Order: sequence, then structure tokens, then C-alpha cells
Amino acid sequence: QLQVVDAGGDLVQPGGSLRLSCRASGFTLAYYTIGWFRQAPGKEREGVSCIWSRGGTANYADSVKGRFTISRDTARNTAYLQMDSLKPEDTAIYYCAVELLSTNCLGGSYRYWGQGTQVTVSS
Repeated sequence: QLQVVDAGGDLVQPGGSLRLSCRASGFTLAYYTIGWFRQAPGKEREGVSCIWSRGGTANYADSVKGRFTISRDTARNTAYLQMDSLKPEDTAIYYCAVELLSTNCLGGSYRYWGQGTQVTVSS
């Protein structure tokens, strides 16, 4: 069964850090472009970051550049989103997505999606 499971969300204070994980089963993450998205209450889903299958180039939304880092561990078949200097506006449900179906890796067209993990940034 092909499945993507994302995890690692938590309640964290402003300025803190979290690392989200995206684990795949049934297929090899190294062969696919991976994206991270988020959706806050009352807002549209937003592309946060993505890492291309070839070359490993990463893209980031302007709102997270310099604070978030996407990576992939091929041995563990897992992708990560390291989030530093978190702000209250980063509060959202975060989703991992695998296998890009278009040319815009922050655009949201992917075949497989995780179930989402809640990140809350609050004092």
C-alpha cells in the first residue's frame, strides 16, 4: 500500500523550532519531488517548500525563507522540514506531498498526501 505519513507537529513558543517528518511506505522517496504545504484556519492552502527529485534543489515560500529547511534522508526513506525562528503566523496544519503532477512544486498538484500534522506557535 502506497502511503505518506507526516508527523512532528506540536505546540511551541515563538522563536522556537520544530522538525516535521514525512515517511513513505510502498515507494522510494528519492525518486520523487516532495512538497510541504500548510493551511491555517480560514485561509487557503499555501506551498511552504519543496525539494526536486533530480539534483535536490529546494524552493521556499518568501514567508519562510531563511527560517525553514527541507531535506531528504534516502536511507530512512523520509523527508524533513526543519522549522526555526517560528512565528505565530506559522500556526497551521502542515501536509507532506509526494509525486509532483505539474511543473510548479509549490503549486499543490501532487499525487500522494499525508494526513497533516498540527503546528501551533503561541506563548
